[in-house]
Amino acid sequence: MDIDDILADVAGYGEPRETRDLQELTRAWIIERSAPEILQWPQQLMERVMERIRQQVVCPMLKHEPKPVTHMIDLVETQTGNMDPKTNFCLIIIQTELERYKFLVRSFVRARVAKIDKHALHYLTNPTQKIRLSSSELHYATTHQSLLQAHYHSSFLSQFPTTLQRLDDTAGGISMIEQPDLDKAVFVRALRDVREPIVVEGTDMAFEMRRGDVFIVRWSAVKETVEGGDAELI
Repeated sequence: MDIDDILADVAGYGEPRETRDLQELTRAWIIERSAPEILQWPQQLMERVMERIRQQVVCPMLKHEPKPVTHMIDLVETQTGNMDPKTNFCLIIIQTELERYKFLVRSFVRARVAKIDKHALHYLTNPTQKIRLSSSELHYATTHQSLLQAHYHSSFLSQFPTTLQRLDDTAGGISMIEQPDLDKAVFVRALRDVREPIVVEGTDMAFEMRRGDVFIVRWSAVKETVEGGDAELI
């Protein structure tokens, strides 16, 4: 770690919690959309973000008053026309910021739901993947797979022999469960120097990642580096 890394880490701690949460949410959204498999649900981050969206927003232009003016979301959305221009302008800014938060949350969740829809059985039967889902996602995946299996059974599986009706059959060493393509190419940027060389399995390629370097490489080669926080997808 050099002096630039130390200064960058110190600078991050000086930012407000709300700013850091927005940055983390944006980064999680980009990585989730780019990665071929579902990643760990950021429980604490999403709890803070959803609580902030749900309960209250504080008008930053009025913090100099003895008591900060707190407006509920319904007040922001319905009463902006009944206030003085200064407060009205402040609330419009707050509403715009709220919409940005809500867009990121919706898009982030949709990206995860799309992966669950495509590989529901994989995430339900693989313990290491299953723990990555939130409780709501786990319920959705279970319901989705149950409905899909019932539809397949009523449509054509009931006509097959009992031994051929399983959707998770692994007979003959061949799994019926479709998995994400971990060899999909992704763009990755190093957030700090990575000590160990990155090795691309199945090839003779190995390379070092220095802070700021950008590569296009297989997800399987940089998965641990991204999940460890040493790099990010772009």
